[in-house]
Amino acid sequence: MSRRDNLATMPCRLSAPGVVCSLGDSLEAIAAALFNGRRGLVQSDAYTPGRILPLGKVTSALVDDLGWPAEHCSDNNRLLATALQRLDTSSLLANYSPSRIGVVIGTSTSGIGETERALAISGREGPLPDSFRYAQQELGAPAQFVAELLGLEGPAYVLSTACSSSARALASARRLLRSGECDAVIAGGADTLCRLTINGFASLEAVSDDPCLPFSANRNGINLGEAAALFVVTREPGGIQLEGVGESADAYHISAPRPDGSGALAAMEAALTQARRDVDEIDYLNLHGTGTAQNDLMESRAIAELFTTPPLCSSTKALTGHTLGAAGALEAAFCWLALHHGKLPMHVYDGHYDPALPYLPLVDDANDRVPRHVMSNSFAFGGNNASLLLSRAD
Repeated sequence: MSRRDNLATMPCRLSAPGVVCSLGDSLEAIAAALFNGRRGLVQSDAYTPGRILPLGKVTSALVDDLGWPAEHCSDNNRLLATALQRLDTSSLLANYSPSRIGVVIGTSTSGIGETERALAISGREGPLPDSFRYAQQELGAPAQFVAELLGLEGPAYVLSTACSSSARALASARRLLRSGECDAVIAGGADTLCRLTINGFASLEAVSDDPCLPFSANRNGINLGEAAALFVVTREPGGIQLEGVGESADAYHISAPRPDGSGALAAMEAALTQARRDVDEIDYLNLHGTGTAQNDLMESRAIAELFTTPPLCSSTKALTGHTLGAAGALEAAFCWLALHHGKLPMHVYDGHYDPALPYLPLVDDANDRVPRHVMSNSFAFGGNNASLLLSRAD
């Protein structure tokens, strides 16, 4: 067997994920919300005074940052620390050397919320509060925090490619294992609600004042959310495997997706090729599904081009809001739960599928089919696309 063939068949196991999101305080609660189509949105104008928006805000108690170095004190790191508490890392250091364990995190906000609060105190010209550290908002901060918290010495870095960030973090973890650089990788993502993000999307006229309706004729934009999701990724066989990843960068536009969906199509095709799977083996597709007019059109076109008969699909962003840099890892976690429980996440909308879109069979019953091979799409600004293929190996 050639080295290339050996790498193609090398296992890439995803542990049970550690997840913090708006759907509940445990994997069991999150799974129940997914399979019953229960939204985890709250109404708030905390980031947009005078404009109340549905937000996927985390309401679970988070790890306290008391005693942390000032540069690590951020809401983003508190999300990560809570996800780490929910991730089983008990055997990690027992089985692997700290120098052989990597950390790859995807984010788009890092600690920008702390900068917003510091500027609100200081004003435009005044001195920043003593508690503020620029390092809180550096994009590399989340990976450094996780590595220091666990005493890890392997490669530790952050990817920030907007909404595909943490999907690419999982892809990068897979490459670290297959290159021999690491024996285990903690990989995933975290993003935190903040005024910069929400008002930025609002300036693009992309935010809906109502719960979002992906693929509906009445869709009018996204809801935003926050989350953290982490996996331990290893070369162990069995369990749930990350069989393939596909990535593309079509660079069509700084914020609009390529209308024909060719960049998204290339990512999905690459994931199938790497996993050595045929399109008819895919039982479920977790859609990027933001609920904007252009994204849903592009994605449905790409899926129709790839699949003669599309698999069952759903967009879980209707439940959690779009968690941006955390979305790829969060939705990979939802796919993990689908494979683990043998059920599918529900697609929640108003039931009025847009007839102008290529048809997609949307999940309206969690028990429609027991999945074995699933895909998850994450598409981002600048045409930065990623698709993950997960399979149940036992």
